[in-house]
Formats: sequence, C-alpha cells, structure tokens
Amino acid sequence: MIRFDGIFWRFKHPRSDNFPIRSTVWRQERSGLQFWGSRWLQKGQQRVRCPRCQLPGGDCGLRISDVREEDGGRYACKFQSGGQMITRWLVLRVIKVSFYPVAPVAGVHVSINCSVSPRPQGATVEWRLNNGSFAPSSGGSPPTPRWSLQEKASVRLAGEWMCVVASGGAQGRASAPLTVRGIVHPSRDATKVYAAVGSGATLPCIFSRGSTPAKPTWQKLQAGSLWSPASFSSSPPASQPAWDHSARLKETALEDEGTYRCGGVVEGRSLSRKVQLVVATIERSVTRKKTLTLTCQLTDTSEVTRYRWVRVTHDASGERRAESVQEGKSLRVSDVSRGDAGEWACRFFGARGLLGNITQGIGPPLDHASGSAGVSPSTAVALGVSALLLLLLLLLARMYKNHQRRKRIFQYTTLESILHARSKERKARDPSRAIKGT
Repeated sequence: MIRFDGIFWRFKHPRSDNFPIRSTVWRQERSGLQFWGSRWLQKGQQRVRCPRCQLPGGDCGLRISDVREEDGGRYACKFQSGGQMITRWLVLRVIKVSFYPVAPVAGVHVSINCSVSPRPQGATVEWRLNNGSFAPSSGGSPPTPRWSLQEKASVRLAGEWMCVVASGGAQGRASAPLTVRGIVHPSRDATKVYAAVGSGATLPCIFSRGSTPAKPTWQKLQAGSLWSPASFSSSPPASQPAWDHSARLKETALEDEGTYRCGGVVEGRSLSRKVQLVVATIERSVTRKKTLTLTCQLTDTSEVTRYRWVRVTHDASGERRAESVQEGKSLRVSDVSRGDAGEWACRFFGARGLLGNITQGIGPPLDHASGSAGVSPSTAVALGVSALLLLLLLLLARMYKNHQRRKRIFQYTTLESILHARSKERKARDPSRAIKGT
C-alpha cells in the first residue's frame, strides 16, 4: 500500500501538445487542505471532486459533473510519496451529438453531427435512430461511416439520435433528441382511416407541439377544389390545442370515401399530408331457404388481410360480450330465430392489427328483420290471390250499384211521359180552359 504525502490532478487540452500542462484541476495535501482550478469552480460550486479520496489508501479517482466538450483531453494524476513523484496519464474523450438547425421545419436540410474531443486515430462511427441502425440517404453502397450527415428534415428523422464511436477495442456513445416541426400525425402520406357507415370519423392532422400553422385547410382530392360536405367540420373546438387541426365527420356516408389533404404554413413553408378515408358497410341478402347472408364490404381492401365475424351479446348485468363465430368476408346464418337475433360485428385486420369494425343488428323474426325480402313464396302467392279476390268483389259491388241506379232512372222517366200525355188530352178536349190556364 502506498502512503501519499500529496496528490493533484492536472489537465492538458488536446490542442496544446506543444505546451506544458499548467491547468490544475484539483489538489489535496496531506493535511487535508483542498484546492480547485479556477475553471472548475463556478459560483462557488465545484465541478470536480474525489468522493472516495483516501490518501493513506491510495484511492483518488476524479469525478467530473456537467461534462462539457472542452473537458476532453489528457489528465495527469500526480502523487508524492516519500519524496518520489509518480505520474499516471488518462485520456477523457467527450462525444457530442448536435443538430443545425436545432429544431428544423420539415422540408429543410438539417446537419446531424458527431464530434469527439479529442478524436482518436482510426476511429469508426455508427449512427442509430430510435435504437435502430440508420443508413444515410446519400451514402454509398455499402454506406461509408460519416461524422456529419446532411438529411432533408422529415417526421421519420424525429427521435433519439445516437453516435457510437469505436477505437482500439473501446467504444463510447452519446445521444440527443431531434425535434422536427411539421405534421407529426399522420406521420406519412396516404394513411388510411377506417369508418363504418353511419358512424363518426376523425381525419387526423396534428402539427408538432407548439407549432401554430397559418392558413390551415382541408381539401378532398376529387375535383381539385375546396370541398366541405354538410357533416364535415375542420374547425377545432375551443378546448383543442392550436396545433391540432383534425377534421371530423359527424355521420359517415359511402360518398364520403376518398383521399383528403390537410395543409398549413409553418415559418413560411407550406406543409401538407394526405389521408384516405375507407368506408365499411354490411350487405344483407336472404335466400328462399331463409338463409341470411351478411357480407362485409369496404371501399378499399388493399390493407385488409383477414375478416372475423363476432357475435355481440349482453349478460344479465348489461355487460357486452363478444364471441368469435367464424373467419371470412361473408357470414351465413341459417334458420334465423329469436336465439340468433342481436348484434353481429365484422372485424377486419391488416399487417398492423385491427383496422376497424362494423356492427349489424338482426331482429326477430327474419321477415321483420329483412323486410319484403324475407316473405316466403307460398305466403306471397296467398297474399296475391287474396288481393285479387278482394278486387273482384269490389268490382261486382260497383256494377250492381250502377245497375240499380239505372233502373230507378228508367221508372221516373216512364211516369213523366204518362203525365205529359194526359195533359195533352185535356188541352184537346177543352181549348178554352187551356187558354185560361195559359
């Protein structure tokens, strides 16, 4: 065990190879008195200390807090024991990740830099983004390691950047978060939103937090003009943040399907994102054997990989329970009875999981649930014959009524003729009476 009479740390900047070490970091004498260099003291707070420094034990490791880029360089630990001066050298390499501009707007070029002070000879660098490897867009094939990257800012570049430096079997790393201002949700164009007919739908358009876009607009890419149906609302409510300009449909219809585009201006740059609304509906058909067929239809099935039909029931407490029935786009229900009545849901899935669902209710019995399509052929024939007989009866009653009416008219005409004839006879017998009468 070495007994120290005194120990001190000194620092040599990597750019001062031709100059002697003059910067004292920390020193402690045998008496216990400590001294700090001026650059390591700020407002009475020491950035360096030896938390376990015991001169008799020989443990005097130096601890630096709030490490800075300029702290990188060579450090010398000197201690004196029995009149002999012993020196030990150490190198501190400080790795730093930086961006310029610090918070770029989507569409501008951003510089991503990794600096090492001092940089070792023959060192290699590897870039990682959100714990995954990153290949520069302008790199070679295979990409060559670079200390500085030039990329066009986009949402895909946002996240935690890490620079991994390797040299001589040793490895060091540093990381920093990059914020890209613009439309963060949806993160890519042609994002699909699924909605059932009759339900509400939200088309997302969320800018980065703190960004208030100028001239926010929504456009349906159909006729190339601004389009706003009666149920379409793009004005955010008062409780919604200024950077959230999502649009809402109160009640989705089939004609609402299509591609929409939201946009806005952030710091003079026009930003936009496309959102596709996919509308789902259920088609019903009934065969002569009273078999009900439900078919799940979507206006775009490019992302759909499978369908699952689920029957939704309610227990005594009113809690909903879903029971998986079968896989497939269509569901056939034979001999629909009161036991089969209720809610049937079609769930559709894609590579990223559940995309959406649509529910269809079936009421008992089948003929009430499906309207005229549920009437059997025999019932239809009976109803038709009954209607025809009723029509014939009404026609016969009408004919009889007209016949009786004509008979009454003929009787009154004959009586009038007899009276007229008698009047003529009186005039012929007594002409003077006829003249008086006139």
